[in-house]
Amino acid sequence: MRDITTSKEKLLKKIRKALLEKRDNPYPNLEDLPHYPATDEPLDVLFAEQFTAISGQFLFCEDEVQFIDNLLQLAEERKWHKIYCWEPALQEVLARYEYPYYETDRDFDQADVGFTLCEALVARNGSILLSNGNMAGRRLSIYPPVHIVLAYTSQMVLDIKDGLKLLKARYENNLPSMISNVTGPSRTADIEKTLVLGAHGPKELFVFLLEG
Repeated sequence: MRDITTSKEKLLKKIRKALLEKRDNPYPNLEDLPHYPATDEPLDVLFAEQFTAISGQFLFCEDEVQFIDNLLQLAEERKWHKIYCWEPALQEVLARYEYPYYETDRDFDQADVGFTLCEALVARNGSILLSNGNMAGRRLSIYPPVHIVLAYTSQMVLDIKDGLKLLKARYENNLPSMISNVTGPSRTADIEKTLVLGAHGPKELFVFLLEG
């Protein structure tokens, strides 16, 4: 008698059979295998190399005074007048040096800069791990044309998994509803395969790294 079972039915039969058969995982240590070659390079140097390679702008500051000096110089050069900062810890740093900023969302549509902290810096690919677990929320790192991040060397990690460990240690079982891994300024090449920065978010992304 001719077999009239369709190819689809044969495939589903094989899948059902495989699901019923219990087998040991042939690759139990797969997630522990290294995906990248080992590196002896300091994490801050590795991050700076990867971050600038994707159009990020990196500034290392030895202390808060140098940070404020660099910020003042940049703001003057680029004529930034409306810098929005909503996180108390960052506001405290700016207020200590009487640096002007907007602490509410008044006239937010005219913002020049969104200024935030971060959860971690991922050295391996030059990424910034952000969340809405603080007062910056979801808007401040996305809407303004320029995003500035103040980070500390203690937040530097090698891989994304290490950054997620920091998040879990900080928030435990109450993880933020938004966790974002930002790799360079917003970009797209959808239109005629021409790279455009600032298509869906900030056109420029700065990281100020402070010891601490």
